Amino acid sequence: MQNADCIVIEGSNMAECHPVGFQWVMEAKARGAKLIHVDPRFTRTSALADVHVPLRAGTDIAFLGGIIHYVLERDKYFREYVVAYTNAPVIVREDFHDTEDLAGVFSGLDSANRAYDKGSWQYEGKAGEPERDETLTHPRCVFQVLKRHYARYTPELVEQICGVPQDLFRQVCELVTDNSGRDRTTAFAYSVGWTQHTVGVQYIRAAAVLQTLLGNIGRPGGGILALRGHASIQGSTDIPTLFNLLPGYIPMPHAHRHQDLAAFLEAETAPKGYWGNMRAYLVSLLKAYWGAAATEENDFCFDYLPRLTGSHSAYETTLAQLEGVCSGYFLFGENPAVGNADSRLMRLGMANLDWLVVRDFSLIESATWWQDGPEIETGELRTEDIRTEVFFLPAAAHTEKDGSFTNTQRLLQWHHQAVEPPGASRSDLWFTYHLGRIIREKLAGSTDEMDRPVLDLTWAYPTKGPLAEPDAEAVLAEINGHDAEGGPLSSYEQLKPDGSTACGCWIYCGVHADGVNQAARRRPGTEQDWVAAEWAWAWPANRRILYNRASADPRGRPWSERKALVWWDPDKGEWSGHDVPDFRRDKAPDHEPPEDATGPEALSGRDPFIMQTDGKAWLYVPSGLADGPLPAHYEPQDSPFMNLLYDQQRNPVRHLLPSLPDNRYQPSGDEPGSEVFPYVATTYRLTEHHTAGGMSRWQPYLAELQPEFFCEVSPELAAERGLAHTGWATIVSARAVIEARVLVTDRMAPLTVQGRRLHQVGLPYHWGPNGYSTGDAANELLHLSLDPNVHIQESKAFAVDIRPGRRPRGPASVDLVRAYRRRAGIDEHTGTEP
Repeated sequence: MQNADCIVIEGSNMAECHPVGFQWVMEAKARGAKLIHVDPRFTRTSALADVHVPLRAGTDIAFLGGIIHYVLERDKYFREYVVAYTNAPVIVREDFHDTEDLAGVFSGLDSANRAYDKGSWQYEGKAGEPERDETLTHPRCVFQVLKRHYARYTPELVEQICGVPQDLFRQVCELVTDNSGRDRTTAFAYSVGWTQHTVGVQYIRAAAVLQTLLGNIGRPGGGILALRGHASIQGSTDIPTLFNLLPGYIPMPHAHRHQDLAAFLEAETAPKGYWGNMRAYLVSLLKAYWGAAATEENDFCFDYLPRLTGSHSAYETTLAQLEGVCSGYFLFGENPAVGNADSRLMRLGMANLDWLVVRDFSLIESATWWQDGPEIETGELRTEDIRTEVFFLPAAAHTEKDGSFTNTQRLLQWHHQAVEPPGASRSDLWFTYHLGRIIREKLAGSTDEMDRPVLDLTWAYPTKGPLAEPDAEAVLAEINGHDAEGGPLSSYEQLKPDGSTACGCWIYCGVHADGVNQAARRRPGTEQDWVAAEWAWAWPANRRILYNRASADPRGRPWSERKALVWWDPDKGEWSGHDVPDFRRDKAPDHEPPEDATGPEALSGRDPFIMQTDGKAWLYVPSGLADGPLPAHYEPQDSPFMNLLYDQQRNPVRHLLPSLPDNRYQPSGDEPGSEVFPYVATTYRLTEHHTAGGMSRWQPYLAELQPEFFCEVSPELAAERGLAHTGWATIVSARAVIEARVLVTDRMAPLTVQGRRLHQVGLPYHWGPNGYSTGDAANELLHLSLDPNVHIQESKAFAVDIRPGRRPRGPASVDLVRAYRRRAGIDEHTGTEP
């Protein structure tokens, strides 16, 4: 990032929420880079930016689409890069119809089931050999489809939808395009301000389309940096706490009848690229799980893996609790009682469990809701009626255990234990290992086939110290993988499909190469080059920039000396440079694979995007996404405005959970009752607190810095609604009512949207009733309409009302929410339209 010539931070307040990483932004600025901050609020990031762009929360696709329009309309794209390295020349099927043809939806929509049939999204031509037009003039080539799709995303429309003045918008367009091309690169950085929407994945796709058109992928100072929510969130998707993935982004199998290993691999293995080695990755994972019990004769214990029967996200789990299907729940460092969307529904779900295990540093709200939660105060729940047995087991801090963080840039950094955990506190590794050990001891001798997956696990981890703490580095070595003789592997290229290798996560293979903890390396930057390859270890293969083949032209020469990263050395017959090349070092730029080649061997020397089935960056996505091959602007689930671009108001395939009495949706745009919730609210984070507050609200010094929950409003909104600075405000949605101290500030600037004045309300989400620093939880207000790809909640753009004074207490608070619903005419059908 320090090598960027321009940096756009959007959907993130990086200076305050990622201050360590922000040092690289300041390095870039010191070298002359321009910094643009796009955010509804003026923050410390904005204060350091050359340009701050306030916009309406929930409209980033329109904003990014406007920049794409500017790039295409003015021929600002990097043509040679686009033709050689993207699917821009590929011709799309004749029966594909765009949002421009179908009033805001793509062809194949099944409205009743909120799903697309993606058949018409495919390419013209034979499978694997699509028709191409490298002149980019064919009316159905991806490039022309893209131009038509974004033709109406003009500066005038961006102003109407986003509230961004045209002159300011054009300034952003000029800075981004002037700092992109052969000799210059622009970087984008985002955080959960982009992801937590019903179109969150498409936000990032829009940035990917823009960066690909500009040739900013795979090059120094380019790319799209995902600023993760907190330390090791990247690691918890790599080795996932996600219901639908296995380690290394291998899909979790579904509960299809009679699906064996071969059938799964046939469905999931790509004909070209590194996903063509799916069998080696999966079989090595199964060997890491079940060791000697996993043999070719039993499909390497593939049947032992759990099966998906649908979406099993945190929110479906809550519904399963309410329905009595889920009777037990483990919470590891999670505080859904205040941290999840529609927090009230989370508490009602936990009140219907048989047992709940909470592991955390402090007595968070998810451990105490049964005695002092909001529903106890309102009389909706009584402690004596709640059957849930709650176990609170104190957790160890990162300073009290060995382990690793995998941060934003895919960097695994090892941390060493400093002290023993106090009292009964134990690490999550300790808890999981010993729970498994005890369960296995209780099942010993069982002949029930259902117990075999647990009994056959490889569970012989060494322990150490007075607490019998499992050796974390031994777990790292298992993740890294070993060969048939037990020797450590050094690369995922060594993984075999025949069961002779074991590897707990294929993308991490190499982190324990030569039996050495590569993540623990700490060679100072002053002793190595700017890539700093000997500081910790980055997946995959310690490669610091993904798709770095794209940093050189089709002949293998750097696009410019100033942005050189890797290049073909014809004298040596190999790729050289500053980073680890994307593929085999001796694969020449002019290499053409044999016709029968598969997997990585089917990639030519000019296919930089090695994980794609065609080796190209996808401007248009023919498969893999639930909600469209191109990003399109839809309004948030609850919005005070109509969609100016299309007749289709909301994402037609958004993941809409049932409209329960405690999860009602609101009218939007011109629908009757929308005026009851006239303001846009957005949630965000503060430097002084951490996520749902479990690690910070119990710290006296942090509580003193941010003592209680507050809302940010403009002076104009304060005057309009009678809100007094440092006084109280009551904020209401169709789900809940909360109260907050009022911070009247110019940082929340009003906008002009669709010809009317819009006020936005800023809500930091760290609070709950426990700890030194207390307050209501902002997430009480949220609904459960989710992104259809990753099932994340929409917490960054929703509609509310705000009024002066404190909220009602007891049953009166429930009555107030019901009164708002009646005024808005809300019932179980409101907001559920496709």
